[in-house]
Amino acid sequence: MASWWGADRGFVGATAIGLVLAVSGVAGGAQAASSHQYTGLSLSGDGKHLAAVEADKAEGAGSAGHGTVVVRGTDGAVALKLDPCAACRYAGPAWSPDGTVLAFVGSSGGQAVLYLVEGGTVRPLTVIQGLASTPRWSPDGKEIALLVTENAKKEAGATHAGARQVGEQGEGDDVQRIAVVTVASGAVQLVSPDKTYVYEYDWTPDGKGFVATAAEGNGDNNWWVASLRAFGRDGVTRVIAAPQNISTGPQIAFPRVSPDGKTVAFIGGLMSDFGSFGGDVYTVPVKGGEPKDVTAGYAGTVTSLAWRGNRLVAGVTVGGETGSAVVDPAKGTITEVKTAAATRMAGDGRVALDRNGTHAAWVAEGFDFGPRIEYGRLGDLAAITHDNDGLAPLVTVSSLSWKNDGLNVQGWLVTPRTLVADGAKRPMVVNIHGGPSAAHTPRFVWGDVMAAFAKAGYAVFLPNPRGSFGQGEAFTRANIRDFGGGDLRDIMAGIDAAEAQAPIDDNRLMIFGRSYGGFMSMWAITQTQRFKAAAIGAGLSDWYSYYGQNGIDRWMIPFFGKSAYEDPEIYDRLSPIRHIRNVKTPTLLHVGERDIETPVMQTREYWHALRAMGVETSFIVYADEGHVMQKAENIEDLNRRIIAWFELHIGGAATAGGAQH
Repeated sequence: MASWWGADRGFVGATAIGLVLAVSGVAGGAQAASSHQYTGLSLSGDGKHLAAVEADKAEGAGSAGHGTVVVRGTDGAVALKLDPCAACRYAGPAWSPDGTVLAFVGSSGGQAVLYLVEGGTVRPLTVIQGLASTPRWSPDGKEIALLVTENAKKEAGATHAGARQVGEQGEGDDVQRIAVVTVASGAVQLVSPDKTYVYEYDWTPDGKGFVATAAEGNGDNNWWVASLRAFGRDGVTRVIAAPQNISTGPQIAFPRVSPDGKTVAFIGGLMSDFGSFGGDVYTVPVKGGEPKDVTAGYAGTVTSLAWRGNRLVAGVTVGGETGSAVVDPAKGTITEVKTAAATRMAGDGRVALDRNGTHAAWVAEGFDFGPRIEYGRLGDLAAITHDNDGLAPLVTVSSLSWKNDGLNVQGWLVTPRTLVADGAKRPMVVNIHGGPSAAHTPRFVWGDVMAAFAKAGYAVFLPNPRGSFGQGEAFTRANIRDFGGGDLRDIMAGIDAAEAQAPIDDNRLMIFGRSYGGFMSMWAITQTQRFKAAAIGAGLSDWYSYYGQNGIDRWMIPFFGKSAYEDPEIYDRLSPIRHIRNVKTPTLLHVGERDIETPVMQTREYWHALRAMGVETSFIVYADEGHVMQKAENIEDLNRRIIAWFELHIGGAATAGGAQH
């Protein structure tokens, strides 16, 4: 195979299908109207080149625009930009084992193309009618595996807008399968069985098969019961471990096969959303057996894994910070923990690694700095891109810690950089994260609702109450059968801690949340009159009816113990609608029309009840949106409505003159 670099440090070979050479930063300098985004970051095995999908995100947009696959040196200098399909969304840049060839996927109009880049030339290798993602090279570099959904009816994942619910229900679900593409010919072979939905996978070191998480039935709903399986190239499949075998489970995520092919490591824990992975590290023999928790008692959350020799490099969340660590499965130790007040991501978890695990890269962002690629020795990375250096931070931030019910709880107090007069106090928004198995970690405040809050002069409190990631599995599991109980007490105690830290006006508190944060906001205003206004998105008003309405009901069993039909009392007792007569807080509500995670009727029921109780309320359904809003015009409209609603009910923020507080 041809080398990436010629003698003059330029790419060699002919240009094909829209390849563009560059010698400086892609963004050409940061622009106030856009933020430069990096996704799918991958580091070559020799640690010399990085690849990512890069795009400029307009202020207020839900996602970045049409992107470009960009290859950089480890000094951050751009060597190559690839844009072979003007209509495509690119994803999954993956380096061949020898680091000379790059593969990536371009998707558009229900079709996916696997591209190869070699010697400076990009060419399509094969076309999939449907969806394709997560390309991974075989150990010998002769094949590339993909996750493929033929003739897909919707984008993969429950957060995307659902397909129209017409015709015979429960039939014809999308099926995501492992496919193998031969590099020499482009021939495609489907490896995993039909009717079995594969979520994540890894090659076995001998190239003869795969280890994956998989389940039968609807892919959006069944990850919560997915088992760890082996898929042979000969069509033989078997279960290695099932969720009920995991003490802190039941979810299984991030399966990775050891270099000697004898062991599978995975993350096991209580997880509420596919993609929001976190828990302890487990190992189990590839032949099957009882999984072993090798990080039991760790006071943090492991979020990604990669074998390097006989050790595992892990992404971790500790408190509200993120970073990396090293796990020795044999000794059951987790060491070299390096975290900071930033959020770190790469194409395959939190961190991209060279083949030895010596050098690493990730995309990092914090409350006070925009996304940037950082590279260096593992545990000592530094910024190598500067496309967003011109974006000025809007906020200052403090990490808060407080005790409640004997637990240590953490959160962030985010304060605008605008000034308030001496003696004045700021209004504050309490922003509750989704999940519940997730955490508020630092994100650059720009072009989103957090930026809208900052520009309005509001402080924002971001609590990580029990049920969150970052303090170990016992903490994550502490809200089982107690939604709105201990977690709400943690939040209310955190508000007191924030008010003790900064000049916050308790008479002008507001609450905001989406998804689980939407439920918590609906619940909170039935329990306290402390909030003067609420803005709630994609909430859950009635757990019992929700069980039968949503498209992902299986996530609820680990948190409630049984289905709503087997144990209706707990679902009923924790439903905000049962306490609606207590609400006095003016409430703005919104939801996506095609949200399958938190269907429209849940919010409509709450809105109907508020109107019946004479509570001031407003309700917006955004056409064709799913659980996560995507359209820039809808996001802009919603942010405008939220600020107008809050201003109407708490008055303008005190920001004029005086000393900064």
